[in-house]
Amino acid sequence: MSFFPRSAFGQTVFFVGALLLINQIVSYITVTLYVFKPTFEQVNLMLAKQVKTVFIDWEEGVEINKATSDKFFEITGIEVMTQRQAYMNGLEKAKEYSLLSKSMSEQLNGSARVRISQGDPVVYWVEAPQAPGYWVRVPLTGFSETKMEFLIFYLSSIGFLSVLGGWWFARHLNRPLKALQTAAGRVGVGDFSTRLVERGSTEVVEVTQAFNKMSKGIAELENDRRLLMAGVSHDLRTPLTRIRLATEMMSDEEDYLKEGIIDDIEDMNAIIDQFIEYLRHHNSGEMHPDDVNSLVSEVVHAEQQHQREINLTAADSLPKVIMNTVALKRVVTNMIENAIRYSDEAIDVSTAYNPRKKMVIVTVKDRGPGIPEAELESVFEPFKQGDQARGSEGSGLGLAIIKRIVATHGGTVKLRNRQEGGLSAEVYLPALA
Repeated sequence: MSFFPRSAFGQTVFFVGALLLINQIVSYITVTLYVFKPTFEQVNLMLAKQVKTVFIDWEEGVEINKATSDKFFEITGIEVMTQRQAYMNGLEKAKEYSLLSKSMSEQLNGSARVRISQGDPVVYWVEAPQAPGYWVRVPLTGFSETKMEFLIFYLSSIGFLSVLGGWWFARHLNRPLKALQTAAGRVGVGDFSTRLVERGSTEVVEVTQAFNKMSKGIAELENDRRLLMAGVSHDLRTPLTRIRLATEMMSDEEDYLKEGIIDDIEDMNAIIDQFIEYLRHHNSGEMHPDDVNSLVSEVVHAEQQHQREINLTAADSLPKVIMNTVALKRVVTNMIENAIRYSDEAIDVSTAYNPRKKMVIVTVKDRGPGIPEAELESVFEPFKQGDQARGSEGSGLGLAIIKRIVATHGGTVKLRNRQEGGLSAEVYLPALA
């Protein structure tokens, strides 16, 4: 699993955020090394000199004079306390800093300890090597904790606003690409009505213009193809009608020939109907929410006229599907008629709902010879009729029509051979939320 985003929008936000985060870290380290550290080192040096002044005449074992201590505190604000007094005045809550202790030790020529109490003001505690057990208390009014909090708030705010600005910029930059993706999906299912607004950067505008031009060209080509097919079908039906009328005038002795001609005419009309259906588009304007169970039940009832056993198993409480009812009836009808054509036993039709994928499933199962595994995908190609086991009747457009109609509904079609023999055709349709 990769945590790196794959979309252009996600990658832009990721890189902007990463650069800003690095900038914040570098800024923090720079301020720490070149502002705070020198400042505290300078303060530490000054305090070391003051501590030296306090203990300049100190002799080990001699207690400090209280009067002298009070006078020194009155002048400088610095106090000298015993261990017990220091703990009573907040030494216990002070945090010890090893780096400052090391620096102080170098200045005082001995082992010194430095602690800092956060508050207002910040208090420096120094235990000098000249007076072990005594602590020098130095209040620092210029280093309050609130100012540190303000600095942290400032850096955090700058980082957050920078990332927010980068996110907005990336979103603005990728919005036309998202619209282009949506429009391309519509064109893929035959909807050429979408025309994108040409806005954004120069490169995006050029891509949008090329897409609009391509979409318009495909729409014109598709209209020309439908017009051509409609003209051909009209021109073919006229002589077929004349042939049908001519057969009605044939004598009774030629009935055997008459029946064959009529059957051929019906087959040709059916093939023409399939060509027209394949070229027809079912756009989203013709779609509305409907119940799959009622549609399948209606088709099964109509197909039982073939005197075949068709078992229907409908799932309870199926969610509705956005559909073109007429087109989807054609899908279910084609599936059942294929099962009738290529099998002799009972046919099982069922509906189900997959809550994980949020798909409504319509399944038609037969007990025929099935299709070789290598041809399960290729049979959806126009004019592809599969192997000889399933016969070679029709124009080879039945499954192609099914796949095309289901694709306009945002669904998929799958074929698989059953272990017990026969073929299972499954249509997956997105359920209405």
